[in-house]
Amino acid sequence: MKKLLIVTVALLAGSVAFAKKNCTDEPKEKWMSEADFKKKAEADGYKIRKFKTPGTCYEIYGTNKEGQKVEIYFNPVDGSIVKSEIED
Repeated sequence: MKKLLIVTVALLAGSVAFAKKNCTDEPKEKWMSEADFKKKAEADGYKIRKFKTPGTCYEIYGTNKEGQKVEIYFNPVDGSIVKSEIED
């Protein structure tokens, strides 16, 4: 039972650590402000429905300029895309 508990705790800890993306190692003082980032994303053709800051990323849910639904993780320092999921 003790081994099962240890394995379960280790798996859960790994899942939590994996759930947060690591988009930058830079301190928050070097991040683009949320307002400036949103303006940049909208200028790039994204319509933001939901905005989040998980871990060290900026994340948007919305649509791209082609109208496709997207979930995208961005580096908050330079606005570059770290991970992108597009729904057809």
